[in-house]
Amino acid sequence: MEVNSQDPSFNVIEHRPKIFIRRIILLIRSIGHTLKMKVIHIPCLEDNYSYLVIDENTKQGAVVDPVEPEKIIKVAKENGVELKLVLTTHHHWDHAGGNEKIKELVPGIKVYGGSVDNVKGCTDKLENGDKLSLGDSINILSLHTPCHTKGHISYYVTGKEEEDPAVFTGDTLFVAGCGKFFEGTAEQMHESLCVTLASLPKPTKVYCGHEYTVKNLQFAQTVEPDNEKISEKLSWAQKQRQSGLPTIPSTIEQELETNPFMRSDLPQIQEKVGCKSPVEAMREIRQRKDNWRGICEPRL
Repeated sequence: MEVNSQDPSFNVIEHRPKIFIRRIILLIRSIGHTLKMKVIHIPCLEDNYSYLVIDENTKQGAVVDPVEPEKIIKVAKENGVELKLVLTTHHHWDHAGGNEKIKELVPGIKVYGGSVDNVKGCTDKLENGDKLSLGDSINILSLHTPCHTKGHISYYVTGKEEEDPAVFTGDTLFVAGCGKFFEGTAEQMHESLCVTLASLPKPTKVYCGHEYTVKNLQFAQTVEPDNEKISEKLSWAQKQRQSGLPTIPSTIEQELETNPFMRSDLPQIQEKVGCKSPVEAMREIRQRKDNWRGICEPRL
């Protein structure tokens, strides 16, 4: 029997179900694409990273630690992004040093930073738990993660439900490492890493402030030489760097598997470093890292 597709009673789902379903799937994918949160790595200085966070639906952007403002603005223009926010993790010059300049180059941009961190160029001070929004689909939660500096802020960023969240940890949490205890204590770093950040969903992507991954993993092997996850990630990280690629992001799950500082809660780690509590282990591992001279890389 011939079917007239112009007939009002014609049912496209019944007569062409595969074509109809394919079109619906493509439509859903295209809609989903326009709503996704996008993160762009922007290498700065010698080993720093700034990050451009984009709400793809509105093309509004936030930049994390824009130490080289001209570079940030160039990337934003290339991606058709309107910069709205600066998210400063802490006051050190290699993170906050570009704030005043970006305010000149982008009039009206808001510069956020920790309320007790004396962030250069800050227009809006944040407390732990403060919430921000970007575009119409991105939410940002301020997490106070002190120790490296007393007012250090990590930014927990979420998009749509189907997307993995992200956290921008500055110099508190590195891939397989953590920042030096410049303005805080082992107790504070334990709280920041093993309580605050470790409580985030395991798929959360970790974007940190520096490319220190290879050295951190080499040190991690001195703490846990039998940890296969560390060996596997070190091999991967070395290949990434040899190819000129970043080793970031990691995830909270990966950090709980490979980061000796985030693993200081584990009795087996405490035993390996001769300690009897998580805080003692955190302090001991940091001291060992501070005194560690690293592994000499062969010249190629």
